[in-house]
Amino acid sequence: MRVAAARLPGVTVAAAATSRLPWVAQAAAALIAVQLAIRAVLAFGGYFYWDDLILVGRAGTHGLLTPSYLFDDHDGHLMPGAYLVAGAITRLAPLDWIGPAMSLVALQGLASLALLRTLYVILGWRPPLLIPLIFALFTPLGVPGFAWWAAALNSLPMLAALAWVCADAIVLVRTGQRRYAVSGALVYSAGLLFFEKAAVVPFVAFAVTALLRYVQGDSAAVATVWRNGVRLWTVSLALTGAWAVLYLLVVDQQRWSADLAMTANLLRRSLTHGIIPGLAGGPWHWDRWAPASPWATPSPVVMLLGWLMLAAALAVSLRRKQRIGVVWLTAAGYTVACQVPIYLMRSSKYTALELAQTLRYFPDLVVVLALLAAVGLSAPDRPSARRVTHPLVPAVLRPLVATGLAVLFLASSLYSTATFLRSWQDNPAQPYLRNARTALATARAQSNAALLDQEVDPLVLQRVAWPENLASHMFALLRDRPEFASATTRLRMLDSSGRLADAQVTWVRTIVPGPAAQCGYFVQPDMPTRMALDGPLLPADWTAEINYLANSDGSMTMSLSDGRAVKVPVHPGLNRVYVRLAGAGNTIDVRANTAALSLCIAPGPVGFLAPR
Repeated sequence: MRVAAARLPGVTVAAAATSRLPWVAQAAAALIAVQLAIRAVLAFGGYFYWDDLILVGRAGTHGLLTPSYLFDDHDGHLMPGAYLVAGAITRLAPLDWIGPAMSLVALQGLASLALLRTLYVILGWRPPLLIPLIFALFTPLGVPGFAWWAAALNSLPMLAALAWVCADAIVLVRTGQRRYAVSGALVYSAGLLFFEKAAVVPFVAFAVTALLRYVQGDSAAVATVWRNGVRLWTVSLALTGAWAVLYLLVVDQQRWSADLAMTANLLRRSLTHGIIPGLAGGPWHWDRWAPASPWATPSPVVMLLGWLMLAAALAVSLRRKQRIGVVWLTAAGYTVACQVPIYLMRSSKYTALELAQTLRYFPDLVVVLALLAAVGLSAPDRPSARRVTHPLVPAVLRPLVATGLAVLFLASSLYSTATFLRSWQDNPAQPYLRNARTALATARAQSNAALLDQEVDPLVLQRVAWPENLASHMFALLRDRPEFASATTRLRMLDSSGRLADAQVTWVRTIVPGPAAQCGYFVQPDMPTRMALDGPLLPADWTAEINYLANSDGSMTMSLSDGRAVKVPVHPGLNRVYVRLAGAGNTIDVRANTAALSLCIAPGPVGFLAPR
């Protein structure tokens, strides 16, 4: 035995360290492992949804390190770090969900470990640490923001930065060691790269650190925290200011709403149908109208349980703990402050209140509530609380009661997570994209003809996401597919299920017969022409069926009277080509590009694509 120990000193030391690890630390590690297992089921059971496909399309049409890609205004977000991670994963395996799912689990593990570190810094390896940890790991309030890849790429790095910087700030104020100011500033700057909302990190860190010192008896907590942590605070404020300037330069600020009544209604609904049921592991049930994301529809029972949990926690903490009132006020203030800017950007008089029930705006609130709970648990007991035993719950039974409540919360949360997953899996994008990949590979094997670019099914991605809703963007990185072009000799389209079908042009408008007898519209390099339509076209992406006779190979340029020009290849003889024309107007301008090329163009339809 001694010989073996001498030969394997690392093993024996590791074993000894493991045996000395407090049971609370082992329980915390086990809880995080269980959470990651559950989140893995959730991640691998999901699929690309909406903004995920916008990230995919941009990664396929932009260089990953170009400013136009990294600093794009994505629906009010400035997120170069998220773009870079999403682009790298997409480039490695286009439209393969395994990569995004793995990144979700990895980022969640990082955020959970960072939170555990902060809880340990506040409470040490004491049993109360498990209370905020269980809440943060398993409450359904953090589930929707995790399952949606694009949202998680914003929030999970921010959550990791939030927890880490709070721990660094606490240790910096305690010890004065400069390395915690450096690491805190670096981690904060990394969080900003993924989500502009990470600007709250230094303010939350300051508040948590000051509250911790205050509840532990420092009457000048704010001054102490500022003085001892001034290196971190000044650098963080400078970073925040610089990032705010960049954000204002990049992001369109015209989307802000002044509808305060709707904002108040959304805030109220998020409290009653989101946060309060989440305190009891709710909502238990979700509704969904595809392609919208699921929203919580809690029953009165779980809403009542949430209110009871809140009232019990408030009453017990105020009775047992000293200086705890300011912690509750801070929690209430952050609950409002973390939502109001979002609703001011997202709301109008036409906004559905279900927006507040999607729960995807609460991941940072979960972490802040957990940290504030830890601060409250670290506060010293009131002298009266030490002398009085609860008449209904003897001291010997309190661990059993706490364990029972934790088990009930876990069961409720897991049920809500399971029902969310069932709703989340009702995703039209999954069968559409899988059918489309197969169909495009088959089309490439069967023909060299290009595919006319088109919008994908609106249940997958709607026109508001243009141009990322175009097939040429969504499938840009697929290698086994035909080329997408603005003109083709074989008209095919992806139907609503993602399968490739022969198509035709609907007769929305018609090219009227041309003036030249036996020719229609005569076109040469020095004789451009304008083909009249039988009525005007509104702005859209139209498809024109062009029937022509050419004397040689070459190309012509076509455009609507108010639209972009398109280059169209032509071949000798009597032929037909289908051209995608974006714009509006009541004429089509045509010009021959090739020397000595002569064309005669006959009437044909202009409209939308439809399966034949």
